[in-house]
Amino acid sequence: MICHREENLYAARPTTHRMSEAKNIAIVGATGAVGEEMRLCLEERNFPVKKLTLLASARSVGKTFSFRGQEIAVEELTHESFSGIDIALFSAGGSISKEFGPSAAAAGCIVIDNSSAFRMDDGVPLVVPEINPEAAKNHPKNIIANPNCTTIISLMALGPLHRAFGLKSIIASSYQAVSGSGAQGIAELEQQVHAIATGQALVQKVYSRQIAFNVIPQVDSFTENGYTKEELKMLHEGRKILGHPDLKVSCTCVRVPVYRSHSVSLTAVFEKPITPDAARAVYAGLTGVKLCDDPANGIFPVPLDTTGKDDCLVGRIRQNIVLDNALDLWVVGDQVRKGAALNAVQIAEIL
Repeated sequence: MICHREENLYAARPTTHRMSEAKNIAIVGATGAVGEEMRLCLEERNFPVKKLTLLASARSVGKTFSFRGQEIAVEELTHESFSGIDIALFSAGGSISKEFGPSAAAAGCIVIDNSSAFRMDDGVPLVVPEINPEAAKNHPKNIIANPNCTTIISLMALGPLHRAFGLKSIIASSYQAVSGSGAQGIAELEQQVHAIATGQALVQKVYSRQIAFNVIPQVDSFTENGYTKEELKMLHEGRKILGHPDLKVSCTCVRVPVYRSHSVSLTAVFEKPITPDAARAVYAGLTGVKLCDDPANGIFPVPLDTTGKDDCLVGRIRQNIVLDNALDLWVVGDQVRKGAALNAVQIAEIL
């Protein structure tokens, strides 16, 4: 079985939208990596944009970015920025979302927020379009939350199996790229690699330990029970997205010296008996998640396979030899794209 690609459920379409359907869209945090990826996704997927507004802090005002052949200047984000905006894609961090998200919602704008600010709010749907698209249509606070990137990538693999076999528990270890820490994470890895190669001093600001030629078993801050906040997100967010309050999750998140795309090793226990072949059959014909699973011929997903791509790739599917009704599998996805920007744009497409 080899890696293969099919049309995405929300693939770019010919321009058949009536002008009345076109929306005024704002991107908050437009100069960041995810904000830039949101702009690219809107263009690549031919989203019906009437007007695109790019918002960021005062220091970015005047910078220009290309969209459909036109240069658009960045404007300063204020509480008055959302008049006439239909949908605002937020990607500027939790503090910005908490401050400006309610203002946008009050102005009648639907906020699709990429931060953790509203994810566990009972009045805010938490949406992965391939898994729970119907949740996006009920947004009483005019806010819809994007899940954590590792949660999205993991559930892209586990969501279809849950529907078929009933998911009981997850044991996960994530291998998370430095771009998950933003541009500064990439810069620190690059500086350290160069410094080691040239015998210079290493700069260490972003991470608690050297990241070059190393792995760090800490992503986000530790909590009282010994798990990090990042690790607990898969538990709480997974329960909400799947509508499964009894789901059990134990997760270890590790930062690795990879530029982009997160990988996750998953052990999943199910209510019903499951085999690797049965799991592979579930993935056949799905959109957004593809099989890449023929280890005997050296075929399995690695981060470079998904970088800049829409699909998550699943491989190394095998029967767990310790637990009953359990599989081990490996899933890889671009955390900037499907783990953030693309997922947000897909939610906007549902709306």
